[in-house]
Amino acid sequence: MVNKSVLIEELKKHFGFDKFKGNQEAIITALLEGKDTFVLMPTGGGKSLCYQLPSLLMDGTAIVISPLIALMKNQVDAMRNFSEDDGVAHFLNSSLNKGAIDQVKNDIVSGKTKLLYVAPESLTKEDNIEFLKTVPISFYAVDEAHCISEWGHDFRPEYRRIRPIINEIGNRPVIALTATATPKVQHDIQKNLGMQNAVVFKSSFNRTNLYYEVRPKNASIDKDIIKYIKSQAGKSGIIYCLSRKRVEELAEMLQVNNIKALPYHAGMDSATRTANQDAFLLEKVDVIVATIAFGMGIDKPDVRFVIHYDMPKSLEGYYQETGRAGRDGGEGQCITFYAAKDLQKMEKFMQGKPIAEQEIGKQLLIETASYAESSVCRRKSLLHYFGEEYPSDNCGNCDNCLTPKKQVEAKEDLLAVIETITALKEKFKTDHIIDVMLGHATNDVKSYRQDELEVFGCAEASSERTLNAVIRQAIIAGYIARDIENYGLLKVTPKGHKFLSSPVSFKIVEDNEFNEDEDEIVIKGGSSCAVDPELYSILKDLRKKIAKKLSLPPYVIFQDPSLEAMATTYPISMDELQNITGVGAGKAKRYGEEFLKVIKRHVDDNEIERPEDLRVRSVANKSKLKISIIQGIDRKIALDELANSKGLEFNEMLDEIEAIVYSGTKINIGYFLNEIMDDDHQEDIFEYFRESESDRLEDAIEELGSDYTEEEIRLVRIKFLSELGN
Repeated sequence: MVNKSVLIEELKKHFGFDKFKGNQEAIITALLEGKDTFVLMPTGGGKSLCYQLPSLLMDGTAIVISPLIALMKNQVDAMRNFSEDDGVAHFLNSSLNKGAIDQVKNDIVSGKTKLLYVAPESLTKEDNIEFLKTVPISFYAVDEAHCISEWGHDFRPEYRRIRPIINEIGNRPVIALTATATPKVQHDIQKNLGMQNAVVFKSSFNRTNLYYEVRPKNASIDKDIIKYIKSQAGKSGIIYCLSRKRVEELAEMLQVNNIKALPYHAGMDSATRTANQDAFLLEKVDVIVATIAFGMGIDKPDVRFVIHYDMPKSLEGYYQETGRAGRDGGEGQCITFYAAKDLQKMEKFMQGKPIAEQEIGKQLLIETASYAESSVCRRKSLLHYFGEEYPSDNCGNCDNCLTPKKQVEAKEDLLAVIETITALKEKFKTDHIIDVMLGHATNDVKSYRQDELEVFGCAEASSERTLNAVIRQAIIAGYIARDIENYGLLKVTPKGHKFLSSPVSFKIVEDNEFNEDEDEIVIKGGSSCAVDPELYSILKDLRKKIAKKLSLPPYVIFQDPSLEAMATTYPISMDELQNITGVGAGKAKRYGEEFLKVIKRHVDDNEIERPEDLRVRSVANKSKLKISIIQGIDRKIALDELANSKGLEFNEMLDEIEAIVYSGTKINIGYFLNEIMDDDHQEDIFEYFRESESDRLEDAIEELGSDYTEEEIRLVRIKFLSELGN
């Protein structure tokens, strides 16, 4: 039996703490007693200590399997600070040369090294396995253990090989640690590591100090972020983006708006990445703009805000990234910008992956969308996802609870939902159930002859949004369960069957509406940044008039988001007009005067005070990249080669070229089109855009049919806009 007072003494001696946090003491005791141990503890709960202290107290070297080089370096530096001897902790990974590897091995053999951090890839190398077989090992720690599960947010196939390698090196106790795991992921971890009989320690996922908010993502996002950061002067924050390109652009834009910010992503050289990370930790900069590669194991306790520029791919990812705020128990603001089309884009990127992987990815995206769109307490939704019940309906520290919506009775709708799930033999997902209830005779519904069932059209009077809210909130209330193992099929629980036989009141709040075309942008505190509807209407009429005169579709003149921005910020000079999204020098010169005249007259006639609170400086039109793309096109370099040379995916290259032509710059990509498409093909798409009122890609794909790929349509749209609009 481990002596408690001795443990406290050792804790004080090595780490300077007088007492353990939460479950730390019980976890350490279990490991010292030689038991396999599973630790589920939120970010900031003190997971690292659970294996660091035992490693110092046990004979031999502890092997810590960790996914990131940056994380290992951080942990090794921290351990060396607690010890007089640098040899106490080492890492073994691809960043070391032969001399450094020999030094690590010598320190292990001499007994100096108590902790050895290895990446799973390094652990699988034959010479490392042979070496580790010859040294005494105290235990194995698998950090970020959710990487084992395909249902985890950061699946790493190499993690699946850990157990066989442990068996080969030599069996010792295993401790698996993670900050995010649903019951499904927890089961996967234990099964894969062969530790079903492990002692399990689960801490609450509730971080009471964190404020959660989801905002609509629209054209003013950059302005909103700058405004928010300037209101948090001197505070540390992290902004997460999904793509490296977005990270670079946003960091640059923050810098030109006098915000101390640096980028961080896996594509940067390691010296720059480390320097940027250190600058943030040492508070030389306030904000780090990063992909999810940043922050794992980075122990900065006073991060005051975490902003998600893009909604993450899963709620585990969201929880772990937001968890980097307020680790000291102080204020932590978690602001996320959400647009349904971002998740649709992510789903599209999964095409080409194995079907099982696609289905898992889709399920995770559905959970993420449900969280973002729901009006239920954010805390309640999150904790439910991780298998923990939150007793209150109002946490008082999220956007939904601070501005609650009115509850409406939904007993009849829930009865109809349960009856439909039962009639469909619990074999379908949410979308399909809703189609049947609303009486939508889709091909799928007809193929199962469900349009002949009594439940078909049973909720025609309801809306898709209401039924989605009923299902989401019935899952949280325990009337329905989503069968994750079977791709999210809906099942009725015993509580649901009981409700069916003796219904009780069931009140719901309707989901939040994230209509990206809405004129009003709701922001925290209930205020709004609204488009001036009268001016917007005037500008649309003017655009129509000019388009008619030039025999062009209206969108060629200016796109809707540009008009919305004009009707929000009231530009009255050429400089101000060029600061509007989608208005470059070419567009401003060609069409600007008439629009400025109309805006100025409207401002004067209505005595409007123009918003002078914030003028976002743009990054020289992100000119370096754009100019080099234009020069590449002038030199007739094939667009796929040009994309490769700039480190862009082809669809990202098309995004850049579209931004160039929508802003009014004329380019000629005919040389590339002629190589990959025949003339008739080009002409068909060109004619479609000449006659269409809309430049929406979805409309074009639907109208033109499967003979034309999305890339072909986008390329010809670029040619059309450039030739006729610029």
